[in-house]
Amino acid sequence: MRTVTERAIDEPAAGDSSGRPDRRGLAVCLLAVLLAALLAGHRAVPNVHGFGSLLDSASPLLGLAVPVLGAAALLRRSRRALAAVLLPGVVWVVLYGDAWLPPAAGGGPAVLRVASQNLQSGNPDPAATVHALVSSDADLIALQEVDDDDRVDAALGQRYPHRATASTVALWSRWPIRDSAGVDTGLGWNRALRAVVAAPDGDLVVYVVHLGSARAGHTATRDETLSRLAATVRDDRAPRLVVLGDLNTATTDRVFAPLTRLLHDAQADAGQGFGFTWPSKLPVTRPDHVLYRGLTPTAAGVLRTPDSDHRAVTAGFRW
Repeated sequence: MRTVTERAIDEPAAGDSSGRPDRRGLAVCLLAVLLAALLAGHRAVPNVHGFGSLLDSASPLLGLAVPVLGAAALLRRSRRALAAVLLPGVVWVVLYGDAWLPPAAGGGPAVLRVASQNLQSGNPDPAATVHALVSSDADLIALQEVDDDDRVDAALGQRYPHRATASTVALWSRWPIRDSAGVDTGLGWNRALRAVVAAPDGDLVVYVVHLGSARAGHTATRDETLSRLAATVRDDRAPRLVVLGDLNTATTDRVFAPLTRLLHDAQADAGQGFGFTWPSKLPVTRPDHVLYRGLTPTAAGVLRTPDSDHRAVTAGFRW
């Protein structure tokens, strides 16, 4: 005997005796298949005017369409559509579900803690922003979009007596900085720096980077700066190295591949979740990164800070 619930789904509407095929939920089925294909093959979409790059960066958010399609299938009372919605759901879980699992790496005491923050040019109270970073107990603080403002120096100088700067990027350190220099990423001015930090357990090379901006249809400058950064890191023979900063794209972006072949992502290895940082009030993507090699990550996360349009990223490491 069929139950009332079973009769409520996939039964012809009352009075429909025409014998025509039941097309309820067909549109949902087609959209579900399209969504699954887009999730699985977003990098195959041509990167015309940066659209493919934008789709790559937004691909984790495509999962939000799965419950919407599921609700539509229920409204259409179609078991066929509900089954179809499982397909993009499974693809999303395969691609991104492990981001929500407890990290495989991590745990144990950190001997090095880092934080990176895009301060936002014109920040009305940069001191408040960096005070939040100090509370993270970071040993190294990397900043981007630093205006010529002594309020940042006043907030950090006592606890972080060593500093390296290049244009609008800067590094504050508890430990001595042996050497620093600007890094050319193709912008025509150095919006990146390389510093050698004399950490207690040995020298550490730190890059602080703010790559070119990207807008819908205009990603060429960002792409070129990322390529230049990857080439610089490839030529750098330092055994222990971290890259901190606003790279203006997510690790899911196809143009990020040259860096992911060279460096590990602290959030992916020792964090939980996507670690979105922008925009600060309701972040939907992660342009801010902690990348590394020659170290073991113990933790990674995101810190909400006041007065900036970006959240900060943090990570801990051991040698």
